[in-house]
Amino acid sequence: MPSTFEYKWDTPKYKGQTSFSTGLFIGGQFVDGSGGTTIDVINPTTGKLITTISEGTEKDVDAAVDAAQKAFDTVWGLKVGGLERSQLLWDLAQVMEKHKEELAAIEALDNGKTYDWAYGTDVTFAIEVVKYFAGWADKISGQTIETDERKLIYTRHEPIGVVGQIIPWNFPLLMWSWKIAPALATGNTIVLKPSEFTPLTAIRMCGLIKEAGIPDGVVNIVTGYGQTVGAAISAHMKIEKVAFTGSTLVGRKIMEAAAKSNLKTVTLELGGKSPNIIYDDADLEQAVNWAAHGIFWNHGQACCAGSRIFVQAGIYDKFMEKFVAKARSIKVGDPFGPDTEQGPQVSQIQYDRIMGYINSGKEEGATVVTGGDRNGSEGYFINPTIFTDVKPDMKIVQEEIFGPVGVVIKFTDEDDVIRQANDTVYGLAAAVFTQNLNRAIETAHRLQAGTAWINCVNQLHAQVPFGGYKQSGIGRELGEYALANYTNVKAVHINLQHKK
Repeated sequence: MPSTFEYKWDTPKYKGQTSFSTGLFIGGQFVDGSGGTTIDVINPTTGKLITTISEGTEKDVDAAVDAAQKAFDTVWGLKVGGLERSQLLWDLAQVMEKHKEELAAIEALDNGKTYDWAYGTDVTFAIEVVKYFAGWADKISGQTIETDERKLIYTRHEPIGVVGQIIPWNFPLLMWSWKIAPALATGNTIVLKPSEFTPLTAIRMCGLIKEAGIPDGVVNIVTGYGQTVGAAISAHMKIEKVAFTGSTLVGRKIMEAAAKSNLKTVTLELGGKSPNIIYDDADLEQAVNWAAHGIFWNHGQACCAGSRIFVQAGIYDKFMEKFVAKARSIKVGDPFGPDTEQGPQVSQIQYDRIMGYINSGKEEGATVVTGGDRNGSEGYFINPTIFTDVKPDMKIVQEEIFGPVGVVIKFTDEDDVIRQANDTVYGLAAAVFTQNLNRAIETAHRLQAGTAWINCVNQLHAQVPFGGYKQSGIGRELGEYALANYTNVKAVHINLQHKK
């Protein structure tokens, strides 16, 4: 039998406890992995063990797919109407509300994000996403298409069947909701792999799924490593669609595996190196506050982080003075601390990766204005870091760092800054700060990115699509656009005259 994780918090932010199985969740039951092995889950605040979870294998993915297919054929899919799916999703959102503090505490413990952010942003937004797609479940319809009076032709949007989903470690519960909610709303069943670094909220949600009354086998969670479980999902011949959020490098591997297996459809939400353009006429105080949020939000571990900050020459010196002061004021520490704004990076691997980029910037001649070093002696903490005097071909300018590291670039010419902003293989998001509405809109339209924020940054909503251009991905998450990821369109032709 799988082990049970039990934990009690007694912190300034949260006092409570949790208890749940750490096995794989297949066919509505918690089970051990077929190999009998486990994975250590490490607390990024201390670097010490939190618990162990079952390690899934290719054989376990097969079992999960079989359970998902059985559920699709018997208790879900075309067997359950949109109204019933809507009610079950709504019930799930209500159960999540009831466990909101617990989910936020698990997220902060497992990921290292502050409890306040986990509660007020991640868990709140995840519940909103589930509610939003609950509203769509009974509104997915096709068209009646006119040809001539001898025929009736209409389209149906039918569920794909068993879908595979692979989510990252930076927003574990939130990405869980982005994947699960539209797939269930459209009638699919699911085999999902959470990150091995941050699996705990996905595992805890299995119990809440049962509490909400969603039938066994509709959602299956297989924890494990990318090279085994992720690869098995990507190449599985009975999974007809895979959705992935993560790095561009891994996205390529998933797309290749999908093509080499059964040519399953793929949606990918990948990396970014988002530009943030701040013009001379911007509201300086707000530009500074938003720029800090853009790069230091979630410890910089966000695909849409505004990591390249372009500041027009007229306000550059004033901006830098205030921006550096803002960065130095950010309190780094225990995610459950009373005033903490930034917790640790998610893992030793990620910490080392970020420090490698910081050292690269120094070696290539960029100037560290603030930060660039470790915070404390325990856990994976890095101080908010700002580079200046950078060149376009530097690694810290071109590559996604995925940490609290931003580069600031002075510009004078509007056309040139747009050229620089678009000089990247990525195209996930961008931001513009100016009080000139015409300039704001014109700049936003010229930027090659799936999202353009004006006088704000990192603002996401359940009803607004999110996704990238270029190597930032394929397809869109959220909003009505996400529904297309999880349905097949069937055209039905009816010959009303019964003759050729």
